[in-house]
Amino acid sequence: MSADALGESLVLGFTQDLADLRTHVVDGLLEAVMGLVSSWWALLALPAAVLIGFAFAGAGMALTTFMRSWQDFDLIQLVILPLFLFSGTFYPLTAYPEGIQTIIELTPLWHGVDLLRGLTTGVSDAPALIHVAYLSVMGAIGLAVVGRRLDRLLLK
Repeated sequence: MSADALGESLVLGFTQDLADLRTHVVDGLLEAVMGLVSSWWALLALPAAVLIGFAFAGAGMALTTFMRSWQDFDLIQLVILPLFLFSGTFYPLTAYPEGIQTIIELTPLWHGVDLLRGLTTGVSDAPALIHVAYLSVMGAIGLAVVGRRLDRLLLK
């Protein structure tokens, strides 16, 4: 890929990201005007979504440093699907047995879903700072692992 094509690709990608951001901001404002947002904490939903992205990006980058072949990337779906199904998005946490509730509360996607739900509706199972700390530590650990692994892999 030439430098011109790479630069053009980056500019187009950044432009699309700005368009997506604008769409989400306008959607949020419309929801607020229509009375669908019950808490002013909903303004923090966008930074919270960025935090969730940071946490999963750090973990994802860390995991990719351990992949030996393209076939290993199939294992990621094996982890993501249960995280998605048991994140509390579709069913409340109380719908699951007590032992499974404890396991679900340890998953990162549940922390993200509960954080966003708490910010937008005012209803949360845990304080928002616990979610923020969990996701921040997860992203920081992921980045630390990536830095260390890439140093070892590239300096062989």
